[in-house]
Amino acid sequence: MTTKPLRAGLVGLGSMGRHHARVLAGLEGVDFVGVVDPFGDKYGAAQGAPVLGTVEELIALGIDYAVVACPTALHEEVGLQLAEAGVCALVEKPVADTVEGARRLVQAFESRGLVAGVGHIERCNPALRSLRARLEAGELGDVYQVVTRRQGPFPHRIADVGVVKDLATHDIDLTGWVTGRQYVSIAAHTVSKSGREHEDMVSAVGRLDDGTMVNHLVNWLSPLKERFTSVTGERGCFIADTLTADLTFHSNAAVATEWEALRAFRGVSEGDMIRYAIPKREPLQVEHELFRDAVLGKPADICTLRQGMRTVEVAAAVLESAMGMRSVSLQPEDLATSGT
Repeated sequence: MTTKPLRAGLVGLGSMGRHHARVLAGLEGVDFVGVVDPFGDKYGAAQGAPVLGTVEELIALGIDYAVVACPTALHEEVGLQLAEAGVCALVEKPVADTVEGARRLVQAFESRGLVAGVGHIERCNPALRSLRARLEAGELGDVYQVVTRRQGPFPHRIADVGVVKDLATHDIDLTGWVTGRQYVSIAAHTVSKSGREHEDMVSAVGRLDDGTMVNHLVNWLSPLKERFTSVTGERGCFIADTLTADLTFHSNAAVATEWEALRAFRGVSEGDMIRYAIPKREPLQVEHELFRDAVLGKPADICTLRQGMRTVEVAAAVLESAMGMRSVSLQPEDLATSGT
């Protein structure tokens, strides 16, 4: 007996929406039935699906779920329309542009028992998936510190949010996801050098609920494009390059040091370096497969709306910290409802 394909739609044919359209058109077990974009299919990216003017028209096609890839400021409005119609949704990150909006989306989908997720695509990066599995297996021992650097030139496609909500949300989410921990405090500084309304550089220091130190450097002001994540712990350091999906482990030395000048230092020393050979599937393809399976009721490790909401809460704390020039605490009662 064959399972009837899911009917999926897409809202938004912008830079990210065009990639979603390509994957949806070839996704096994899914019929890509329509796209909403008030500007039409300017780039010929709809993959043959009809292009509609409103979300209501898409819902009328009888869809099982929709991917929301419109500007961040519209995520709440579109998501609430889909929830009201009983349609599951995969919302691009960040889930909403405000904490209040994210909470309203969580309530709307959860109260109706609908599957909904957030497109934090770094969770599907091969290097980070391998890193997470190795941390869960205890290969690093106790975790001491997570450091991320995410920098590069200004992307002209972004107009409605700053670097914190657009880029730093990647690092906030992946840090909590790979470690399985929650942020309890954050201190940040931002600058704006490009003449835009929003910040284009942020440096943040945080603490997770097990005492792990976190450092994030994110900007749109560098000619160097970098996507770096390191996790340092008891037995060494993992380094993930999510541009190339490479994962490397630098172990603490286990051999005795005979050089007297070095023996005086009682800390760790360099050991073996291992670069892992891991399968490198396209992260967006993996993200779509996981969400499809979740809609079908199968076990699937998706980023839930509650987890996406928590990321928005931490991002808001980053901006609050930078504006007030102080550390911001994230209270335990918030942690209890965030669903990491």
